[in-house]
Amino acid sequence: MKISGFTMAKNTSKLYYPIKEAIESILPICDEFVVALGDCDPDDKTEELINSIGSDKIRIIHTVWDLKKYPRGMENAHQTDIAREACTGDWLFYLQADEVVHEKYLDTIRTRCEQRLNDPKVEGFLFSYKHFFGDYEHYNDHHGWYPYEIRIVRNLPDVHSYISAQSFRKIPNFDGINYRQKEGTYKLQVEKIDAEIYHYGWVRPPKLMQAKSKSLDSIHKGKKAMDEAYKKKAPVFDYGNMNWYKEFKGTHPKVMEDFISRFDWKDQLHFEPGYEVDRPLMKHEKTKYRIITWMEQNLFGGRQLFGYSNWKIVK
Repeated sequence: MKISGFTMAKNTSKLYYPIKEAIESILPICDEFVVALGDCDPDDKTEELINSIGSDKIRIIHTVWDLKKYPRGMENAHQTDIAREACTGDWLFYLQADEVVHEKYLDTIRTRCEQRLNDPKVEGFLFSYKHFFGDYEHYNDHHGWYPYEIRIVRNLPDVHSYISAQSFRKIPNFDGINYRQKEGTYKLQVEKIDAEIYHYGWVRPPKLMQAKSKSLDSIHKGKKAMDEAYKKKAPVFDYGNMNWYKEFKGTHPKVMEDFISRFDWKDQLHFEPGYEVDRPLMKHEKTKYRIITWMEQNLFGGRQLFGYSNWKIVK
Protein backbone atom coordinates (compact mmCIF):
# COMPACT_ATOMS: atom_id res chain seq x y z
CA MET A 1 0.00 0.00 0.00
CA LYS A 2 1.20 3.49 -0.87
CA ILE A 3 -0.08 6.79 0.55
CA SER A 4 0.57 10.05 -1.26
CA GLY A 5 0.24 13.35 0.56
CA PHE A 6 -0.56 16.46 -1.45
CA THR A 7 -1.38 20.15 -1.15
CA MET A 8 -1.33 23.43 -3.03
CA ALA A 9 0.18 26.69 -1.86
CA LYS A 10 0.85 30.30 -2.74
CA ASN A 11 2.19 33.09 -0.51
CA THR A 12 1.64 30.93 2.55
CA SER A 13 4.55 32.26 4.60
CA LYS A 14 3.64 35.93 4.23
CA LEU A 15 0.00 35.12 5.09
CA TYR A 16 0.94 33.09 8.18
CA TYR A 17 -0.05 29.59 7.05
CA PRO A 18 1.67 26.69 8.87
CA ILE A 19 2.53 25.03 5.55
CA LYS A 20 5.72 23.41 6.83
CA GLU A 21 3.92 22.01 9.86
CA ALA A 22 1.01 20.74 7.76
CA ILE A 23 3.36 18.70 5.56
CA GLU A 24 5.44 17.44 8.48
CA SER A 25 2.34 16.30 10.37
CA ILE A 26 1.50 13.47 7.92
CA LEU A 27 4.87 12.93 6.25
CA PRO A 28 5.69 9.90 8.47
CA ILE A 29 2.82 7.87 6.93
CA CYS A 30 3.28 9.17 3.37
CA ASP A 31 5.47 7.55 0.75
CA GLU A 32 5.57 10.82 -1.19
CA PHE A 33 4.26 14.35 -0.80
CA VAL A 34 3.40 16.54 -3.79
CA VAL A 35 3.10 20.34 -3.55
CA ALA A 36 1.64 22.49 -6.33
CA LEU A 37 3.43 25.75 -5.57
CA GLY A 38 2.01 28.83 -7.27
CA ASP A 39 3.84 31.94 -8.44
CA CYS A 40 4.51 33.47 -5.03
CA ASP A 41 5.41 37.10 -4.38
CA PRO A 42 9.14 37.91 -4.14
CA ASP A 43 8.94 38.43 -0.37
CA ASP A 44 7.28 35.04 0.27
CA LYS A 45 9.36 32.18 1.71
CA THR A 46 7.04 29.21 1.11
CA GLU A 47 9.49 27.25 -1.03
CA GLU A 48 12.29 27.89 1.43
CA LEU A 49 10.15 26.58 4.31
CA ILE A 50 9.19 23.43 2.40
CA ASN A 51 12.78 22.74 1.42
CA SER A 52 13.87 23.19 5.04
CA ILE A 53 12.00 19.98 5.90
CA GLY A 54 14.80 18.17 4.10
CA SER A 55 12.83 15.13 2.94
CA ASP A 56 13.35 13.36 -0.37
CA LYS A 57 9.66 12.36 -0.23
CA ILE A 58 8.65 15.91 -1.14
CA ARG A 59 8.23 16.99 -4.75
CA ILE A 60 7.38 20.58 -5.72
CA ILE A 61 5.54 21.38 -8.94
CA HIS A 62 5.85 25.06 -9.89
CA THR A 63 2.65 26.56 -11.27
CA VAL A 64 1.20 29.88 -12.43
CA TRP A 65 -2.25 30.89 -11.22
CA ASP A 66 -4.84 32.12 -13.72
CA LEU A 67 -7.79 33.73 -11.92
CA LYS A 68 -9.43 34.75 -15.20
CA LYS A 69 -9.61 31.17 -16.40
CA TYR A 70 -10.52 29.86 -12.94
CA PRO A 71 -12.63 32.54 -11.17
CA ARG A 72 -14.80 32.30 -8.04
CA GLY A 73 -12.23 30.30 -6.10
CA MET A 74 -11.91 27.56 -8.72
CA GLU A 75 -8.16 28.18 -9.06
CA ASN A 76 -7.82 26.66 -5.59
CA ALA A 77 -9.46 23.48 -6.89
CA HIS A 78 -7.43 23.55 -10.10
CA GLN A 79 -4.16 23.84 -8.17
CA THR A 80 -5.27 21.03 -5.86
CA ASP A 81 -5.97 18.87 -8.91
CA ILE A 82 -2.51 19.57 -10.32
CA ALA A 83 -0.96 18.13 -7.18
CA ARG A 84 -3.48 15.26 -6.99
CA GLU A 85 -2.84 14.17 -10.58
CA ALA A 86 0.90 13.93 -9.87
CA CYS A 87 0.35 11.50 -6.99
CA THR A 88 1.10 7.79 -7.49
CA GLY A 89 -0.29 6.29 -4.28
CA ASP A 90 -3.26 4.03 -3.69
CA TRP A 91 -4.66 6.57 -1.23
CA LEU A 92 -4.24 10.35 -1.59
CA PHE A 93 -4.11 12.38 1.63
CA TYR A 94 -4.94 16.05 1.09
CA LEU A 95 -4.18 18.79 3.58
CA GLN A 96 -4.65 22.48 3.02
CA ALA A 97 -1.83 24.76 4.12
CA ASP A 98 -3.55 25.60 7.43
CA GLU A 99 -4.56 22.03 8.35
CA VAL A 100 -2.46 19.86 10.66
CA VAL A 101 -2.89 16.29 11.93
CA HIS A 102 -1.98 15.32 15.49
CA GLU A 103 0.57 12.54 15.66
CA LYS A 104 -1.76 10.51 17.89
CA TYR A 105 -3.94 9.79 14.83
CA LEU A 106 -1.29 8.57 12.39
CA ASP A 107 -1.42 4.86 13.28
CA THR A 108 -5.23 4.88 13.11
CA ILE A 109 -5.18 6.51 9.68
CA ARG A 110 -2.62 4.18 8.19
CA THR A 111 -4.32 1.09 9.64
CA ARG A 112 -7.71 2.09 8.23
CA CYS A 113 -6.18 2.71 4.80
CA GLU A 114 -4.67 -0.79 4.89
CA GLN A 115 -7.96 -2.35 6.00
CA ARG A 116 -9.96 -0.74 3.17
CA LEU A 117 -7.35 -0.98 0.42
CA ASN A 118 -9.17 -3.77 -1.40
CA ASP A 119 -12.71 -2.61 -0.58
CA PRO A 120 -13.86 -0.59 -3.63
CA LYS A 121 -17.02 0.55 -1.82
CA VAL A 122 -14.85 2.92 0.22
CA GLU A 123 -13.71 5.76 -2.01
CA GLY A 124 -12.43 8.02 0.73
CA PHE A 125 -12.31 8.90 4.42
CA LEU A 126 -14.18 11.59 6.31
CA PHE A 127 -12.37 13.47 9.08
CA SER A 128 -13.84 15.54 11.89
CA TYR A 129 -12.62 19.13 12.32
CA LYS A 130 -11.42 21.37 15.11
CA HIS A 131 -11.58 25.00 13.96
CA PHE A 132 -9.30 27.06 16.20
CA PHE A 133 -10.33 30.69 16.40
CA GLY A 134 -8.44 33.80 17.51
CA ASP A 135 -5.81 31.93 19.51
CA TYR A 136 -4.69 28.36 20.16
CA GLU A 137 -6.83 27.95 23.27
CA HIS A 138 -10.29 28.39 21.73
CA TYR A 139 -12.21 26.76 18.91
CA ASN A 140 -15.34 27.56 16.93
CA ASP A 141 -18.05 24.89 16.73
CA HIS A 142 -20.94 27.20 15.90
CA HIS A 143 -23.53 26.46 13.24
CA GLY A 144 -22.11 26.80 9.74
CA TRP A 145 -18.56 25.78 10.63
CA TYR A 146 -18.20 22.43 8.89
CA PRO A 147 -17.71 19.58 11.37
CA TYR A 148 -16.50 17.06 8.77
CA GLU A 149 -14.73 16.95 5.43
CA ILE A 150 -13.14 14.43 3.05
CA ARG A 151 -9.38 14.46 3.26
CA ILE A 152 -8.31 11.03 1.95
CA VAL A 153 -9.50 9.81 -1.46
CA ARG A 154 -8.79 6.72 -3.49
CA ASN A 155 -6.59 7.32 -6.55
CA LEU A 156 -9.34 7.20 -9.17
CA PRO A 157 -9.23 9.12 -12.48
CA ASP A 158 -12.70 10.63 -12.08
CA VAL A 159 -12.08 12.03 -8.59
CA HIS A 160 -11.45 15.77 -8.64
CA SER A 161 -11.17 18.67 -6.25
CA TYR A 162 -14.50 20.46 -5.96
CA ILE A 163 -15.75 24.07 -5.91
CA SER A 164 -12.94 26.01 -4.15
CA ALA A 165 -10.93 22.99 -3.01
CA GLN A 166 -13.36 22.50 -0.14
CA SER A 167 -13.93 18.83 -0.96
CA PHE A 168 -13.87 16.14 -3.66
CA ARG A 169 -16.34 14.63 -6.11
CA LYS A 170 -16.42 12.20 -8.99
CA ILE A 171 -16.67 14.21 -12.22
CA PRO A 172 -16.69 11.86 -15.24
CA ASN A 173 -15.49 13.41 -18.52
CA PHE A 174 -14.43 16.53 -16.64
CA ASP A 175 -13.58 19.50 -18.88
CA GLY A 176 -10.86 20.67 -16.50
CA ILE A 177 -12.46 24.11 -16.14
CA ASN A 178 -15.75 24.17 -14.24
CA TYR A 179 -14.97 22.97 -10.73
CA ARG A 180 -18.33 24.31 -9.56
CA GLN A 181 -20.49 22.14 -11.79
CA LYS A 182 -23.09 19.98 -10.05
CA GLU A 183 -24.81 18.27 -12.95
CA GLY A 184 -23.16 14.97 -13.83
CA THR A 185 -21.10 14.83 -10.63
CA TYR A 186 -21.27 12.19 -7.90
CA LYS A 187 -20.64 12.30 -4.18
CA LEU A 188 -17.94 9.95 -2.95
CA GLN A 189 -18.74 6.96 -0.75
CA VAL A 190 -16.73 7.47 2.39
CA GLU A 191 -16.16 6.10 5.86
CA LYS A 192 -15.80 8.26 8.92
CA ILE A 193 -12.40 7.82 10.50
CA ASP A 194 -11.60 8.35 14.17
CA ALA A 195 -9.21 11.21 13.50
CA GLU A 196 -9.42 14.99 13.53
CA ILE A 197 -8.05 17.77 11.38
CA TYR A 198 -6.76 20.73 13.39
CA HIS A 199 -7.66 23.79 11.32
CA TYR A 200 -5.60 26.91 12.10
CA GLY A 201 -6.98 29.11 9.33
CA TRP A 202 -8.52 31.55 11.80
CA VAL A 203 -5.50 31.89 14.08
CA ARG A 204 -3.26 34.71 12.89
CA PRO A 205 -2.11 38.13 14.05
CA PRO A 206 -5.17 40.35 13.41
CA LYS A 207 -3.38 42.35 10.71
CA LEU A 208 -2.46 39.19 8.81
CA MET A 209 -5.94 37.75 9.34
CA GLN A 210 -7.30 40.73 7.45
CA ALA A 211 -4.64 40.31 4.75
CA LYS A 212 -5.58 36.64 4.35
CA SER A 213 -9.27 37.54 4.10
CA LYS A 214 -8.48 40.07 1.38
CA SER A 215 -6.45 37.48 -0.50
CA LEU A 216 -9.27 34.92 -0.40
CA ASP A 217 -11.87 37.51 -1.40
CA SER A 218 -9.70 38.51 -4.34
CA ILE A 219 -9.56 34.87 -5.47
CA HIS A 220 -13.31 34.38 -5.08
CA LYS A 221 -14.73 37.78 -6.06
CA GLY A 222 -11.99 39.44 -8.11
CA LYS A 223 -9.55 42.15 -7.09
CA LYS A 224 -11.80 45.05 -8.08
CA ALA A 225 -14.70 43.83 -5.96
CA MET A 226 -12.32 43.05 -3.09
CA ASP A 227 -10.75 46.52 -3.17
CA GLU A 228 -14.19 48.12 -3.09
CA ALA A 229 -15.39 45.92 -0.22
CA TYR A 230 -12.36 46.71 1.96
CA LYS A 231 -12.35 50.48 1.51
CA LYS A 232 -14.28 50.98 4.75
CA LYS A 233 -12.92 48.01 6.65
CA ALA A 234 -10.34 48.31 9.42
CA PRO A 235 -6.75 47.32 8.57
CA VAL A 236 -6.84 44.65 11.28
CA PHE A 237 -9.37 41.91 11.88
CA ASP A 238 -11.50 41.95 15.03
CA TYR A 239 -12.06 38.39 16.28
CA GLY A 240 -15.01 39.60 18.31
CA ASN A 241 -16.13 38.39 21.72
CA MET A 242 -13.80 35.50 22.53
CA ASN A 243 -16.08 34.38 25.37
CA TRP A 244 -18.39 32.87 22.76
CA TYR A 245 -15.89 30.13 21.89
CA LYS A 246 -15.11 26.89 23.66
CA GLU A 247 -11.84 26.41 25.48
CA PHE A 248 -9.52 23.78 24.06
CA LYS A 249 -8.42 21.28 26.72
CA GLY A 250 -6.25 18.98 24.61
CA THR A 251 -2.75 19.16 23.17
CA HIS A 252 -1.62 20.49 19.82
CA PRO A 253 0.48 18.47 17.36
CA LYS A 254 4.17 18.45 18.27
CA VAL A 255 5.06 19.92 14.89
CA MET A 256 3.14 23.07 15.89
CA GLU A 257 5.18 23.82 19.01
CA ASP A 258 7.50 26.38 17.41
CA PHE A 259 4.72 27.99 15.38
CA ILE A 260 2.51 28.36 18.45
CA SER A 261 5.40 29.85 20.43
CA ARG A 262 5.20 32.91 18.14
CA PHE A 263 1.73 33.81 19.47
CA ASP A 264 1.96 37.47 20.51
CA TRP A 265 -1.44 39.09 19.89
CA LYS A 266 -3.34 38.17 23.05
CA ASP A 267 -3.67 41.86 23.94
CA GLN A 268 -5.60 42.38 20.68
CA LEU A 269 -8.26 39.80 21.60
CA HIS A 270 -11.40 40.76 23.51
CA PHE A 271 -12.49 38.77 26.56
CA GLU A 272 -14.30 41.59 28.32
CA PRO A 273 -17.93 40.70 29.11
CA GLY A 274 -20.45 42.02 26.62
CA TYR A 275 -17.88 43.08 24.05
CA GLU A 276 -19.48 43.97 20.70
CA VAL A 277 -17.63 44.26 17.39
CA ASP A 278 -17.55 47.42 15.31
CA ARG A 279 -17.84 45.57 12.00
CA PRO A 280 -20.51 43.58 10.12
CA LEU A 281 -21.30 40.41 12.05
CA MET A 282 -20.00 37.11 10.79
CA LYS A 283 -22.74 34.59 10.05
CA HIS A 284 -22.25 32.61 13.26
CA GLU A 285 -22.36 35.82 15.33
CA LYS A 286 -25.88 36.74 14.22
CA THR A 287 -28.73 36.09 16.64
CA LYS A 288 -30.52 33.64 14.33
CA TYR A 289 -27.50 31.39 14.01
CA ARG A 290 -26.57 31.66 17.68
CA ILE A 291 -30.05 30.30 18.46
CA ILE A 292 -29.55 27.47 15.96
CA THR A 293 -26.16 26.71 17.52
CA TRP A 294 -27.73 26.53 20.98
CA MET A 295 -30.39 24.13 19.70
CA GLU A 296 -27.82 21.91 17.98
CA GLN A 297 -25.59 21.68 21.02
CA ASN A 298 -28.29 21.36 23.68
CA LEU A 299 -31.15 19.54 21.94
CA PHE A 300 -29.59 17.59 19.07
CA GLY A 301 -26.37 16.25 20.57
CA GLY A 302 -24.12 18.50 18.51
CA ARG A 303 -25.59 17.43 15.16
CA GLN A 304 -25.83 20.36 12.77
CA LEU A 305 -29.28 21.16 11.42
CA PHE A 306 -29.41 21.66 7.66
CA GLY A 307 -25.70 20.91 7.66
CA TYR A 308 -23.34 20.72 4.70
CA SER A 309 -22.80 17.17 3.40
CA ASN A 310 -20.82 16.46 0.25
CA TRP A 311 -20.54 12.67 0.64
CA LYS A 312 -22.35 9.39 1.11
CA ILE A 313 -21.52 7.37 4.20
CA VAL A 314 -20.75 3.70 3.43
CA LYS A 315 -23.13 1.48 5.36
